Amino acid sequence: MVGMSRTLELSPNAQINKSLLDKYMSLPMPDGKIQATYIWIDGTGENVRCKDRTLDFIPQSPSELPIWNYDGSSTYQADGSNSDVYLHPVTIYRDPFRRGNNILVLCETYRHDGTPTESNKRKSCLEVCKLTADEHPWFGIEQEYTLLDVDGRPLGWPKNGFPGPQGPYYCGVGADKVYARDIVDAHYRACLYAGVKICGTNAEVMPAQWEYQVGPCEGIQIGDDLWMSRFLLHRVSEEFGIVATLDPKPMQGDWNGAGAHTNVSTKAMREVGGIAEIEKAIHKLSKHHDRHIRAYDPHGGKDNERRLTGKHETSSIHDFNAGVANRGCSIRIPRGVSDQGYGYFEDRRPSSNCDPYSVAEAILRTISLNE
Repeated sequence: MVGMSRTLELSPNAQINKSLLDKYMSLPMPDGKIQATYIWIDGTGENVRCKDRTLDFIPQSPSELPIWNYDGSSTYQADGSNSDVYLHPVTIYRDPFRRGNNILVLCETYRHDGTPTESNKRKSCLEVCKLTADEHPWFGIEQEYTLLDVDGRPLGWPKNGFPGPQGPYYCGVGADKVYARDIVDAHYRACLYAGVKICGTNAEVMPAQWEYQVGPCEGIQIGDDLWMSRFLLHRVSEEFGIVATLDPKPMQGDWNGAGAHTNVSTKAMREVGGIAEIEKAIHKLSKHHDRHIRAYDPHGGKDNERRLTGKHETSSIHDFNAGVANRGCSIRIPRGVSDQGYGYFEDRRPSSNCDPYSVAEAILRTISLNE
């Protein structure tokens, strides 16, 4: 832990006296004014950006909020000669940093001609969600991530070596097993305050690796809530002077990668005898493995090549398989679901940096629209 303290001294954000901010944040807001943070996905398809504006009213729905724009040439989304990209508000969350009536606004991104940007996967996902709404699809995503110091080394790891082998860290307790639980707890509470449907968290298999779970959410909400939870994770970590990475394989070698295991059910699967519907869905998924792999990370499967090796609780990227309680499969049926005969299945292939809109859309197109 001494090494960690030296590392944090190198972080400019960690050196700032945070108590000074309280003097300004405690200033009363002018009557009728609130601050809104507009948040969007940039051209990488995996990073978020944000900027703030003052509003003179408290919006009751996203449709009341003004459409805004930004310099897309600085976010990998436009050329400098025609750089305006437009922000269309779609979901409002409470702001856990400024509190009060201040808000966070998740936005879709559109080009000047009204067409969605390449990284706007929400628009097509929403169309599919509307087509499958009568099936009431529920999603729950297990978001794994790794905490790094400002030098890119997993937090708490020796600078000139490695920690002990994996084994004692998963759901671990103790200063020699887990690092920066402060960030995990701060993020958890921030998500709850904001209105994100976060339902749990735990330390993961590799030291400095954590997981939280979002869901169950119906339809498009899983993408909205997961993206907002990621914004909150990065924003909270920023205050601590620590980096949270969603890279699916941040450390090469005999270390677990990071995924976004996606739990899926339809109304029919959740009813008595639903195991038959689960098995039908798995059969359909088996016919489109390559298509799903391309949709399950922002680089068309290249990121998952580093992670889906058939080791470290993963299936091989080249094979599709399914099993009960088997974490080495593409699709896992939980033991409890198998025993009771209904429930949900878990797709273990999505990478930690996946776009949840792309994942949900691909799954629904396969199991519900039969494409």
